[in-house]
Amino acid sequence: MDEESAAFDRFIQEQTKETRQEWEKSAKHTELMLEELPYKYKEIGKERYARTWTLHNLYENYDRFRRELMEKETIGEADMQEVYRLRRIQGYLAGQAGQLEQLTVRNGSSQYEKQRYMLVVIPVCSLICGMAAFWMVRQMNRTASRYIVKPIVELAADSVRIGDNDFTGPDVVAEGEDEISRLVQEFCRMKASTRENIRNMEEKHAMEQKLNDMRLQMLKSQINPHFLFNTLNMIASTAQIEDAVATEKMITALSRLFRYNLKSAGTVMPLERELKIIQDYMYLQKMRFGQRVRYDTDCAPETLDVLVPSFVLQPLVENSIKHGLSKESKGGRIFIRTWMRGERLWISVSDTGVGMEEERLQQIRAALNDGTENEIGIGMGNIYRRVHGLYEDGEMFIYSKKGCGTAVQLAFTPKDIV
Repeated sequence: MDEESAAFDRFIQEQTKETRQEWEKSAKHTELMLEELPYKYKEIGKERYARTWTLHNLYENYDRFRRELMEKETIGEADMQEVYRLRRIQGYLAGQAGQLEQLTVRNGSSQYEKQRYMLVVIPVCSLICGMAAFWMVRQMNRTASRYIVKPIVELAADSVRIGDNDFTGPDVVAEGEDEISRLVQEFCRMKASTRENIRNMEEKHAMEQKLNDMRLQMLKSQINPHFLFNTLNMIASTAQIEDAVATEKMITALSRLFRYNLKSAGTVMPLERELKIIQDYMYLQKMRFGQRVRYDTDCAPETLDVLVPSFVLQPLVENSIKHGLSKESKGGRIFIRTWMRGERLWISVSDTGVGMEEERLQQIRAALNDGTENEIGIGMGNIYRRVHGLYEDGEMFIYSKKGCGTAVQLAFTPKDIV
């Protein structure tokens, strides 16, 4: 409004075309400024709305008087009253505009004071929300690392070890019941199953190798070299002092032993054939020791056709003579007994020899379990391994008492019957 008042004064003083145009231009500017003033009651409030309304009404009257004065080509002394009236209205409008401006500033300050709290609260809330979001992201990263990333990395490392045939690494542990945990559990079960299968295959291979070794050892240990040497010497001496009939029986018995030894390359033989070999073997031992060595058999008929490991009886009988009866001055008796208990075959070879101390008996039992042949000899160890290797329920028992004798029992479920 001040700009229009100044342009009006210049026009009244000079009344030129240029000053008139300047006055008209400033008047249009005032109109535009008045139209841009906020004029909504809910937005500006009661006081500002009243001041704005007053300005609009005053300006309408002022605009009518101004237009009447502008239509005149010149303004003389007769028009001074109208000029003064316009100036009064301009002053009043300027006063009202100033009051409206002060009221607007005051309302703006009040509004700022009302919103200043929000200007503080909003950044603080934003900071708190940001910190909470950062904490949540960090916790999520820790959770993902603990429950997802770590198990996957450990599974990958364990898979590399398994690929190198190394199953000694610790099992991966995953917490929870989610898909990753189930994956880890199934992987560990697969690892354990694979490790068990490999162990079984290795044990089977080792067992087969032991069986092959036992077959070779069996062939080597079936006939004791010392026994053959002593028997041949005894046959030679007998041939000098006796008729050829006794010598012929001894040679025949020995030949049957050799023949059985060569033909029993198979794993099992009927029990009846084993007993016939014992007859030949004991005949030769009787010729050597005389009445110092005696033996009896009590074999159930249903056991005679049962297949048993070849040369399973001869080493036991030989041990009875060598370690039991031969050390007794009056000799003793060997008793061979077989019977069926359910589906299991039981074989017992006992003697009335010198027996052994409890400590020695425990040493022999431990050596059998450990496979230490230096303590028990090849023959006994061979029988123990074959019985346990050929039959799932194969067992070997040794009983002995000093001065009473020794008994060895075998028990197993036969695989077949002739």
